[in-house]
Amino acid sequence: MTVLDVQGLTVSIGGTAVVQDVALSVAAGECVALVGPSGSGKTVTARAALGLSAPGSAVRVDRLTVAGLDVRAFSDRRWRSVRGSRVGYVGQEALGALDPLRPVGREVADALRLHTEMTAASRVQAVRDALAGVGLDPSIATDGRLAGTLSGGMRQRALIAAATVGSPALVVADEPTTALDAGVAVTVMEQLRAAQARGAGLLVITHDLGLVAGWADRVVVMHEGRVVEQGTVTSVFEDPQHASTQALVCAASHAARSAGATPRADAPAPAETGTVLAAAGLSRSFDGVPAVDAVSFGLGRGRVLGVIGASGSGKTTLARMLLGLETPDTGTVTLDGSPWVPLDERERRPWRHRLSAVVQDPGATFDERWSVERVLADAFSGGAERSARGALGDRVDAALEQVGLDPALRRRSPLTLSGGQRQRLAIARALATSPEVIVLDEPVTALDATVQDAVLTLLEGLRDTTGVAMVFVSHDLRAVRRMADDVLVVHEGRVVEHGPAASVFDRPTHAVTARLLHAADRLAAGPRPEADAA
Repeated sequence: MTVLDVQGLTVSIGGTAVVQDVALSVAAGECVALVGPSGSGKTVTARAALGLSAPGSAVRVDRLTVAGLDVRAFSDRRWRSVRGSRVGYVGQEALGALDPLRPVGREVADALRLHTEMTAASRVQAVRDALAGVGLDPSIATDGRLAGTLSGGMRQRALIAAATVGSPALVVADEPTTALDAGVAVTVMEQLRAAQARGAGLLVITHDLGLVAGWADRVVVMHEGRVVEQGTVTSVFEDPQHASTQALVCAASHAARSAGATPRADAPAPAETGTVLAAAGLSRSFDGVPAVDAVSFGLGRGRVLGVIGASGSGKTTLARMLLGLETPDTGTVTLDGSPWVPLDERERRPWRHRLSAVVQDPGATFDERWSVERVLADAFSGGAERSARGALGDRVDAALEQVGLDPALRRRSPLTLSGGQRQRLAIARALATSPEVIVLDEPVTALDATVQDAVLTLLEGLRDTTGVAMVFVSHDLRAVRRMADDVLVVHEGRVVEHGPAASVFDRPTHAVTARLLHAADRLAAGPRPEADAA
């Protein structure tokens, strides 16, 4: 049985076709991966197929069936009766997909409450099972915990629990493992695999070709709004026919080689560079639960500190304290020897340009009323009204090109860009102030392999030529290994291992580090053969 059948799908925004004549299908019990460069139309295609196109979009489709229903003429009300019951959807940006002021248990239970006749007790048990299946504490089902109190990775898992709790015929997951460490990503993929084993069809949109190779049955490649290649994973990856597929496969292979390479041996020693950013005894608790516990380190000029750890281990809270966006309960941060945290923001403001950030959810940091040009002009000049000046306009174009974005996007709203394009815009904005330190929280996980390689190469070049130091927080261990001079491993808010990148990756001394490295191998390898046999 075919649970998703799309033929002749075209989506236009502002009179411009961003998706053209797309055809794809997903069978019951099949996992299909939709891949392609950032901005190629993957998310637009998936959302259009589920009746979720953005306001102002024009959608035309020759055939569109979901779980056996012809949905072409469905009203919003009819669509709401399908989503959550016959279709589970995991959106791209988990941080904005859940109501931060609503209990997580209610969010997950919505599909059961709205689309089934289950008793309240049965719903609670089903939600507990779904939360446990994605590695979350089952007590979240009833303890009233708000979505806004969860880490990004925990919210991502809650979304996946919500999408699968109703046993839908089709699950569409857009970058389902982006915000997750490798261990939790394996748990999530196994949960999706279990839904597949029950007969659900899976459409997984991802930039991670290693994930595709390990877990998908078929792959569909998009480029500039069109499907350019599709087939079995083996046939497409081993003998790619289209130039876009070839570029993706080549970049993924380069990333794999970089992951196995020894971190840069010519990195200057910390003592030779001088400390530009230092944390001393940083601690922060929420509702009595430690999120960060007595973290200390020093970062030298031109050096990169990689921060890794499981989802919810405190990495983002640590990053926010370094930026002065979260006040620690105890501890201090100094910037170039001067106090930075705790300090009143009015005192920090004149020096704010020296420390910039790329946050985990860049889409939430852009004003929807501003254009791409205004975002960058504001970062460059401190006043968006000057964006019309020629010199500043040239700098905006150069900043976009520097991160692989077309200057033609300058008039667009950031919210009309793809997730990968927004991530690149966030990086361009962070670089605009010529900072001494950049704190990057998951800076490349939303990017396709070719752009990820280009952005990492860009960051490497900036580090080497300008001496900018970086705190590189990521679940992507390949990217951390490539970028970092030193690595900080965080577990339950505490530093459990800290040392040169080569030592941490090749000779881990703590069990947490070893588990992270093993899980990364598991994620790339896919399900165990015995799981398939079962």
